[in-house]
Amino acid sequence: MKGWMISILSLMLFMPQMAFAEEMVEQVSKSVDFLWIMVSAILVIMMQAGFALLEAGSTQMKNAGHVAGKTVFTFGLCTLVFWFVGFGFTFGEGNGFIGLNGFGLTGMEEMFGVPISLFFLFQMAFAGVSLAIAFGGFAERAKLSIYLIFSILFASVIYPVVGHWIWGGGWLADHGKQDFAGSTVVHLTGAIAALVATIMLKPRIGKYNDKGQPNVLYGHNQVYTVLGVLILWIGWFGFNAGSALGVGNGIFSHVALTTQLATASGAVFALLVSWMMNGKAEITAMLNGVLAALVAITASCAFVETWAAIIIGAIAAILAYYSAIYIERMGIDDPIYAFSVHGMAGIWGTLSTGFFASPRLVEIAGVGREGLFYGGGFHQLGVQLLGIVSCGIFVAMVTFIILTVLKVTIGLRVKEEEEMIGLDLSEHGVYGYPEHLSNSNVISMKKSV
Repeated sequence: MKGWMISILSLMLFMPQMAFAEEMVEQVSKSVDFLWIMVSAILVIMMQAGFALLEAGSTQMKNAGHVAGKTVFTFGLCTLVFWFVGFGFTFGEGNGFIGLNGFGLTGMEEMFGVPISLFFLFQMAFAGVSLAIAFGGFAERAKLSIYLIFSILFASVIYPVVGHWIWGGGWLADHGKQDFAGSTVVHLTGAIAALVATIMLKPRIGKYNDKGQPNVLYGHNQVYTVLGVLILWIGWFGFNAGSALGVGNGIFSHVALTTQLATASGAVFALLVSWMMNGKAEITAMLNGVLAALVAITASCAFVETWAAIIIGAIAAILAYYSAIYIERMGIDDPIYAFSVHGMAGIWGTLSTGFFASPRLVEIAGVGREGLFYGGGFHQLGVQLLGIVSCGIFVAMVTFIILTVLKVTIGLRVKEEEEMIGLDLSEHGVYGYPEHLSNSNVISMKKSV
């Protein structure tokens, strides 16, 4: 009898300690999850450096300073606008079309179990990436004032509406649209805006000859483009694995692995395709293949098995390669291949879950249904296609309206002489490579003498 009493008393004494230990474990677990989200937000913000290097290296030397500088300016503007109204429109409570509260983060304490300040930083970085993609279509000919105005409207209207439809509890979310980290929300949205812009701005001077045949306007620094892509590749782990919003939910490591496998596949297949087609292994094609694979796996990284990730990355790279050739032949001057890399790959990546989403991963992620190849029929594929069409039409229409109004009022494009001397000088008064400019002037003076 005494033994039983001692056991009961011991249990009563240790129960508070056990409860305290469980509470401590839960707090540590949450802290680790929050730390990872913060690191992921920093990784995604770092992608702006990748875009700056990629875009500057892919364009002409006379525009390098402008391209790099406007990246910083527009990201800063996007941050302020998304805090003021964009985040509320995206994640606020409202209706199936748009959120209607939470502007300036007022009245919000947490979302998906994450403190609102941390969740905002993470989502703001995504909005900044989508805007950077859109501006690929403006490169080397748009006025700086257009960047300013379009940044405000993109971060307050275009991106938030699409984000709400899919991630903020909107009508596409109700249909089970699968877009884990944003092949549609981030990449297709930015790419459609870029396509509309590059068509309306028309080709850069010298891009096409009198017969309408394309000339190659080489980027001024291929090493910059390589470094830019590598930075984006690293940052993408924050983009995709960070979207798990934690490290202990069974998704985190799988997402990182599928991201890496798809990207590696894209790099290899893009280089091989260009090599077979042209007899030369094109570095630009390889880099576009890397980015296209990253874009494609962004939607499906949590829903597909590793073998499927390799296929998704390879197809994305091949699509981007042939799309870039076709678009250029169509007379559309897309300097950074924004639509081919982010648009075509974004479409494919969004559709890919409709084919490859596995039942076990769908159950873990808790979104949508399994894909066609797992016996799920055409349901999920139809939902994915619906999302592509509806979001694409919305972004295209709103972007066209905005740019049409700007074209009629203040004009979209710099003057011909300003484009000829470069946007570094015409928009900022300082050349991105002043030493080179000085040497060029000295050479010109010597020749004139």
